[in-house]
Amino acid sequence: DWLLGQDGALDILSLGSAVDWSHGGRLGNWLTVNGRPPHELDLNAGEAYRLRLMNVSNARSFEIDPNSFDAKILAFDGQATPQAQVLGYSPMILGSAQRVDLLVQPRSGGSFSINELSNGQTYPMVNFKVVGNKEPVAPAIALKPNDLPEPDIENATTFKLHMTGGAMGRIGETTYNGEVMSGDDFVNFKQFWALNGVANLPEEPFFRAERNESVIIEVFNDTSFLHAMHVHGHHFRIIERIGVSIDEGQPWKDTFLIGARQTTRIAFVADNPGKWLFHCHMLEHAAAGMTTWFDVK
Repeated sequence: DWLLGQDGALDILSLGSAVDWSHGGRLGNWLTVNGRPPHELDLNAGEAYRLRLMNVSNARSFEIDPNSFDAKILAFDGQATPQAQVLGYSPMILGSAQRVDLLVQPRSGGSFSINELSNGQTYPMVNFKVVGNKEPVAPAIALKPNDLPEPDIENATTFKLHMTGGAMGRIGETTYNGEVMSGDDFVNFKQFWALNGVANLPEEPFFRAERNESVIIEVFNDTSFLHAMHVHGHHFRIIERIGVSIDEGQPWKDTFLIGARQTTRIAFVADNPGKWLFHCHMLEHAAAGMTTWFDVK
């Protein structure tokens, strides 16, 4: 997702814009797939293909509809689903840093596109031309799942995270580098967001956990924007969403989207010792305060 100037070159002068950092992040005007503008690829009719979609944009979330080309889900964020499954809703929103693996078995004459559907518009990002006339077989294609420990929900320790700040949002008392900010500090330091009242990495961790302890993180997005929250070192299950009507099940993920005024609860086993980041993966939001960390002993 590139932001280009009138000359077609990357707009470097706008990097670090306070408007981008305090709103939805830096959004571009030119989309590419594997470094190329919209283009066409050939697929053989009847063959099984695994398409891995990775959103590496700074801040843009993509709305796509795998059902429109009969794709099935094989994995989220690198973790296999139990079997290839049809997405139960449409469209799918793929946020910054999120990945999804799709199984596609095209039929003869079934050329298709992966379209970006945001804002009620259809933009083809990549086109697939189906060649040949072989009929697809129906093998039981599935990926081997990783052996991740299931969290003990009843005995898990819960930690609450309050997300504040941004344009059209509430910020409250906010600490940055150990000092309470006021007045022009937010603009001068370009710290527009906070997690539990702290902008950017605090000296003390958000929480500490013993190795193999089951953990629940309850996140309340008290801002006016969508965020893509990313956990380092662990994958989790989303056990509850408040303010969301879509039921996506509980696949393993390492990044979840949370909309304005929504609450999301995730659970995992803290089995990976170390100091781990937990942050919004919309990079301008992370740089402007939406970054914290936790410690697993």
